Amino acid sequence: MMENIRPIKTDDDLAWAIADVEQYFDDVPEPGTPAADRFDVLSALIEDYENKYHPIAEPDPIELLKSFMETTGRTQAEFANILGSRSRASEVLKCKRALTLTMIRNITREWLIPADNLIAPYHLEQ
Repeated sequence: MMENIRPIKTDDDLAWAIADVEQYFDDVPEPGTPAADRFDVLSALIEDYENKYHPIAEPDPIELLKSFMETTGRTQAEFANILGSRSRASEVLKCKRALTLTMIRNITREWLIPADNLIAPYHLEQ
């Protein structure tokens, strides 16, 4: 089963590897079997190639907050309660005010968003 595994050097190789791995999504191989080993090796090769040539950028802190609010059903009013005022929440979400360390601590405490995800620099509107 491992005889035709090859390095992933191009997007065509990537497409081949993904197509090969997809068969295991519906029929998960038993751990320790040659099929499971093949799945593990191909998955590692795919991950390495994608990280190197097709990295996914982390969202900026404001996009992360907006996405979090949308997916969890949080409102701007709830965000305002965390930051202390509606105007402050509006300014932050419109990138007119930067998140402060105190704001980040409050968001992390209330919504359990890791502070590491909120400290990245982002563009502020003038």
